[in-house]
Amino acid sequence: MHTGNTLKTVLLLGLLSGLLIWGGQVLGGRNGLLYGLAFAVVMNFAGYFFSDKIALAMYSAKPLSENENPEVYRRVAPIVENLCLRMELPMPRLWLIQEDSPNAFATGLNPSHASVAFTTGILQLMDDREIEAVVAHELGHVLRRDILISSVAATIAAAITSVARFAFWFGGRRDDEDEGGGWAGILMIFLAPLAAMLIQMAISRTREFDADAASAKYTGTPYNMVSALQKLDAWSKRIPMQASPATAHLFIIKPFTGGFVIKWFSTHPSTEERIARLHAMR
Repeated sequence: MHTGNTLKTVLLLGLLSGLLIWGGQVLGGRNGLLYGLAFAVVMNFAGYFFSDKIALAMYSAKPLSENENPEVYRRVAPIVENLCLRMELPMPRLWLIQEDSPNAFATGLNPSHASVAFTTGILQLMDDREIEAVVAHELGHVLRRDILISSVAATIAAAITSVARFAFWFGGRRDDEDEGGGWAGILMIFLAPLAAMLIQMAISRTREFDADAASAKYTGTPYNMVSALQKLDAWSKRIPMQASPATAHLFIIKPFTGGFVIKWFSTHPSTEERIARLHAMR
């Protein structure tokens, strides 16, 4: 599993490079190609080493500490510590996102450099048994080492959609053979989201089932995860989250923004199917 995810990560970074170089060429000719190459180098470095920090920064996540949030920390930290002992994992860094919509995600380079982020909404909504189930789910992603590829994919998708927006506004005019034409900007608008969707498809749809199974295994019951998913599904629809489609796959449940674009990027199986599989584990 670790080798497969490493290979996928390398392929995704290679695809990012190709798209950025091609986009630079169609937008700016030879000079654009060089800019695209330089941008690709920067994004590859950032995507691999800083994708977790980028994802956390996108949601203004703040470190969850005993000094800043003593009550929340004293509630959550022991749950995480106990699960880490059972799963033989290092303690991840904990983060808090000021967001009413209930959700959570894990990110990081590897188990030794992992982070788990919670929205304030999920901590208010759930009891301790459900929080334990959610934490076990996120640590399941850490244990299976799929947090890196998920974080890299989020960075790549965000970069591609940014290039698409740039292409739309600065498509340029064809003044000579070395310059990109306005048609290129229009073309990028359609191709870039398509490329982003293909990248998201590299994220296995079975990983949520696997993380749910890890939650059931390490908490000793599937029913706390069932209860958590039922609450997440209901309340995330009642309180939509303004999430970037590029990062939707990171969360424990697909953020509901009220728009159809988020569905293009979805890698989550249906909540009903996840619950049915958990019931089958009894």
